[in-house]
Amino acid sequence: MAEKTLFQKIIDREIPSDIVFEDEQCVAFRDVNPQAPTHILIVPRKPIPTLDDLTEDDGPLVGHLFLVAKQIAAAEGLDDGYRTVFNCGKNAQQSVFHLHLHLLGGRSFSWPPG
Repeated sequence: MAEKTLFQKIIDREIPSDIVFEDEQCVAFRDVNPQAPTHILIVPRKPIPTLDDLTEDDGPLVGHLFLVAKQIAAAEGLDDGYRTVFNCGKNAQQSVFHLHLHLLGGRSFSWPPG
């Protein structure tokens, strides 16, 4: 069996985290190294390493992550806008290889990112 990722350990409550939402499909918690006043990671319970590892069957799960992001953004008062980001791979700065959607808000963002 593969070693658990940091995020799987958070999901399994082996590592404490500031969890803001959870359901049967995902867990959302505050990033410990926030890049914006609001920076929440939305992580599926299913351990999928990267976007490249998604299958057609994962489509509803990914859609659910975005619906959760919308719900959390409203609860966090991000009425002036927010950004959602998936990083895929080392060159995109993915540091934990367990799929996760970043929800960032509370400040103005520039474009293009990076």
